[in-house]
Amino acid sequence: MNSNPMYMEYVDDADEHEPSARRRGWRVLGWVSIGLSVVMVAGSLGAYAFYRTAFGNISQEDANALLGPNRPKKLNSAMNILLLGSDTRAGAGNAQYGRNMTKELPRSDTMILLHLSPGGGQAMGISFPRDLMVPIPSCKLKNGQSTQAQNPGQINSSFTYGGASCVIKTIEGFTNIKIDHFMQVDFNGFKAVTEAVGGVDVCLPKAVNDPQSKLRLSKGKHTIKGEQALAYVRNRKGLGNGSDTDRIKRQQKFMGALASKAMSAGVLSNPKKMLDLMNATTKSLTTDKELTPQVMMRIGSGMQGMTSGKLRFVTAPWGAYAPDPNRVALQQPAADQFFSAIRNDKTVPSEPKKKASTATPAIPPSQVRVRVFNASGIDGQAKRVADDLEQQGFQVTVGGNTSPTKTTRVMYGTGADQHAQTVNGVLSTSPPPPAARTGGSPGVVDLVVGSNWTPLQGSKTGGIPTQQGEVKANDDICKE
Repeated sequence: MNSNPMYMEYVDDADEHEPSARRRGWRVLGWVSIGLSVVMVAGSLGAYAFYRTAFGNISQEDANALLGPNRPKKLNSAMNILLLGSDTRAGAGNAQYGRNMTKELPRSDTMILLHLSPGGGQAMGISFPRDLMVPIPSCKLKNGQSTQAQNPGQINSSFTYGGASCVIKTIEGFTNIKIDHFMQVDFNGFKAVTEAVGGVDVCLPKAVNDPQSKLRLSKGKHTIKGEQALAYVRNRKGLGNGSDTDRIKRQQKFMGALASKAMSAGVLSNPKKMLDLMNATTKSLTTDKELTPQVMMRIGSGMQGMTSGKLRFVTAPWGAYAPDPNRVALQQPAADQFFSAIRNDKTVPSEPKKKASTATPAIPPSQVRVRVFNASGIDGQAKRVADDLEQQGFQVTVGGNTSPTKTTRVMYGTGADQHAQTVNGVLSTSPPPPAARTGGSPGVVDLVVGSNWTPLQGSKTGGIPTQQGEVKANDDICKE
């Protein structure tokens, strides 16, 4: 392990002939156990007496005592749960994957913030790349000592040197999002998890025969479990472009497929299958003291109506880190806007505000043609806004990028003044009144999206705009 905490180098991608390479790929198993944690929280856990033994397997830590009182304020009734994958070798089950590493500090290269929207109908798993460079504060340890602050530091080092509470403090620091609970999992129950759900569906764009992960599968769809599933989530160089972010995308699809399988295959409603699933997970699960079985059941009860299509997986907006091409940084202003949307996520989408009646009847969205221009400076923003407008019934095209501006504006061509009022009525950015556009297309409304953009009123994405490259649990697993 590199002694420099700012640049933690991990040997999961080391040469296969090096003894330390046995750690290779184990960090990614956190995705699978985390996916199961999502299912467990979202499922019906009403029969507490039946599951009491499984709940008794869970270890707990007093995170609040380490974090102290100075934390972000909650702006809504959403629930935010930090999900961590640990590569600890403690215990006989974990030690078999690297007995020479049992005394090393555990690592967590898998960090996901599970955001459960108010009302329980939608959820989003937000992943943070392991190489993300962010400010890491000084953190209090269980022995009373404190870690040294790093600015910037690699995000996964916050777990290695300070544990789950330090990851919470780090993420709260740069997102200003209050984290309510955490779930930390190791890898002992992975194969049992995939067996318990009857296997997970995956789709390979090409055949793979990788000697490092021992993954051997033909091109196309497969249902994998046990050792084969283990090899799939370990694989990096045999699939995709070999990058960590590309592997994250593949793992997000795997998590979505796992959750979708559990939700649709009767696992959550079958006491025997659910018990097998929980036994496989809880033996490897650590949570904060406040996340009691009763709290977990209340969360699960509130989310019983959630479908796999309402479970989304995204990666926090990231871009290049100038000092080091092997690291990444938050992409601004996209990251701050995204975190703001999470903080301000409201209850299940509300209806657009009623406008005061006027002498002229409102033009319905189905009769309004809108052309969206991106002036926010955020790649792909026009397409995301266009998708949201289309969901509300507008006829939409993307006009492309234009000169950056802060203010979102609505303009219109000849004969489209009332159409512009309809567009203005669904915006929540409080733009200036619609204005005629010199040279605008007759009958067309132009929406110029500025950097102050916030989600549409009545958005069908739970108040959080669609993110570039997001994955839904009910997506076609073969879709590129």
